[in-house]
Amino acid sequence: MALSGLDIFKLLPRTNCGDCGVPTCMAFAMKLAQKKAELGECPHASDEAKDSLGAASEPPIRLIKIGGANALEIGNETVMFRHDKTFFHQTGIAIELLTSEDIGDLKKKIEEIENYRVERVGEELFIDLFFIRHNTDKKDNFLETIHAAQNFSSKGLILDCPSIETLKKGLEICKDNRPAIYLREAATNQDFELAKTFNASLILFADSLESLETQSEKAREVGFSDLILNLKSRNLGLQLQDNTILRRSALRNNFKPFGFPLFSYIRGATVYESLAEASVLLCKYDSIIVLPEYSKALLYALFTLRQNIYTDPQKPIQVDPKIYPIGDPTPDSPVFVTTNFSLTYFMVSGEIENSGISSHLVIADVEGQSVLTAWAAGKFVGETVAKFIKDIGLEDLVKTRKIVIPGFVSQISGDLEESLPGWEVIVGPQEASDIPSFVKNVQLT
Repeated sequence: MALSGLDIFKLLPRTNCGDCGVPTCMAFAMKLAQKKAELGECPHASDEAKDSLGAASEPPIRLIKIGGANALEIGNETVMFRHDKTFFHQTGIAIELLTSEDIGDLKKKIEEIENYRVERVGEELFIDLFFIRHNTDKKDNFLETIHAAQNFSSKGLILDCPSIETLKKGLEICKDNRPAIYLREAATNQDFELAKTFNASLILFADSLESLETQSEKAREVGFSDLILNLKSRNLGLQLQDNTILRRSALRNNFKPFGFPLFSYIRGATVYESLAEASVLLCKYDSIIVLPEYSKALLYALFTLRQNIYTDPQKPIQVDPKIYPIGDPTPDSPVFVTTNFSLTYFMVSGEIENSGISSHLVIADVEGQSVLTAWAAGKFVGETVAKFIKDIGLEDLVKTRKIVIPGFVSQISGDLEESLPGWEVIVGPQEASDIPSFVKNVQLT
């Protein structure tokens, strides 16, 4: 039977020293009970606690870090479905670099990928890793590519090299940045020792669940646990099935050999096939996916999907509720109002900017819900919107007495006018994309 937080607390030092990174021993005990921490994080745990808790306190899926100061963290998930709780460590996206390419071209490619950023709903999205595949007999190409990746980028590295001696030299270059080693065949004790020596994680390769279990158990026997699982299935349908089995075995059955993050190399023949395959595996349940090419269109689609999947469904992304100036508004500029759901804010503000007018955008506090959701919950209705407008002092800021509301909640216009005497409520378009044409055809000042 699983121990409760209180049971675990009784076995801890109870000094509240904070050396584990958590302010109190009770808080640390609760993290242990939820399998969000490991007992080893407490430097003062007694032998009795280690004997009593031991492996039982380990998270069902081990946390793995790849990279240096801004390391990618993967694993440590606790649920099968994001609506049960949430997913914590988003899927790392890696771009493959082939050492057969000209080193000058590789340097340019690395710099471009390093600088590639996408901003969406207030969050900066970017590529996480480089997957360096050594596909030439020239040892120096492999080492030069690693040097280039380290000199022109801050991303973590996954190294794929069939030559052990060349791989060792490559690991020596990046050992301080926790690289990952990609295996092309079943792991041996030599592979585990190599990973230990260079502070690297190991990506196990297997073509069956049985082989993966055997390799994982072998690693545990020699005391190595920084594993990532790469189970190669015959097709995408079987891959989805196998990923689900691995995840369920770790979470539901606490099956230790499968309690590690998952990895896949995307093999789509076209960018569309790659997108379909990567999308499925990002949702179910890969922690790292490697793309064989650098495609901004493909990446943007995956970034958007990943952001949606790894957003806590119980805590929507939201912006601060207040008045936002769009452009360079004056007291006579138009006034728009909407909710503080981030996606709504960025879409509406962007389309107002596209319309070419300056305006005041009132973002009401509805706990991060969308317009229709907030209206259905009674949080974006005439009375509450009017109260918010009065509380933030909009009437003192502007001379205009016209306010534009979202078209989807036209029914609140009457109550809003009653609650805001002297104001004219204008029903705007239902879709943010229609704001520019709406502004051209409606007198707002």
